[in-house]
Amino acid sequence: MHTADPVGDTTSAVAAALWFPYRAAPVDAVLRWAATSLEVFAALAEDPASGVALRPGTVVHRSPEPDLWWSPAVPGHRPATAGELPPGATAGTRCTLPVVDMGRYLPFLLDTCRATGVTVVPGVVDRLADVPGGLLVVAAGLRSGPLLDDDTGVPVQGQVVRLADPGLTGWLLDEDNPAGLTYVVPRGDDVVVGGTAVEGATGTQPDPVVEAALLERAWALVPALRGARVLSRAVGLRPGRPTVRLDRTLVDGRPVIACYGHGGAGVTLSWGCARDVVALAGAG
Repeated sequence: MHTADPVGDTTSAVAAALWFPYRAAPVDAVLRWAATSLEVFAALAEDPASGVALRPGTVVHRSPEPDLWWSPAVPGHRPATAGELPPGATAGTRCTLPVVDMGRYLPFLLDTCRATGVTVVPGVVDRLADVPGGLLVVAAGLRSGPLLDDDTGVPVQGQVVRLADPGLTGWLLDEDNPAGLTYVVPRGDDVVVGGTAVEGATGTQPDPVVEAALLERAWALVPALRGARVLSRAVGLRPGRPTVRLDRTLVDGRPVIACYGHGGAGVTLSWGCARDVVALAGAG
């Protein structure tokens, strides 16, 4: 396995990593992949070393007829009660979803891979021909397109701030907040607060003006966060694409499986997509 960056320096390491199929298409495939991942994460939550926990929370609705296209993949979802809604919200959906602490989960995955005999080779790959061997799997996020002559990818910039957890009992997702995308994801020791989704932006330095705005949105929804200590801040570039690409082709006579373009749902779709990659790898 070739990797350009240590796991702690990847976009995934920045993610709040609440299971939710955000900015990913097509719907049918996304639901199938997401449902598979939900099952796997539920099992991983039984292992404290994985960094995965099942936590209750609320998806806020801002329209009379919200699009709950994602709900078929989520067992046990229900309308939120008035006491489960943040200030100013009139409706929402309550559900229990995986929250993945990426600081623990990514090393856990890496250790699991190494235990099965996977060798990790550090370094940037500029051409597929430079990688020895037979079948290749290209799952390099925003770097995937250039490797496969595909110019449909676009960065979707996301900024977050990590706060000390004052004892929150559940997460909150408010995609349609009129002031901007807002999510509050407590993980026990900290709370990941976001966020932004700026298509085409490539900067990776936190913007204090953007941070102030997202904190104001979060404080309005969760007043208990006001005054919480800032632990860290970060910006990541999500690998946007009109649809997720997951297929098997031949490149210069060599079988290549492409798996990229997951937008804001990389963690959410990961295990479902991995299952399809394994099936394609054994298909020929």
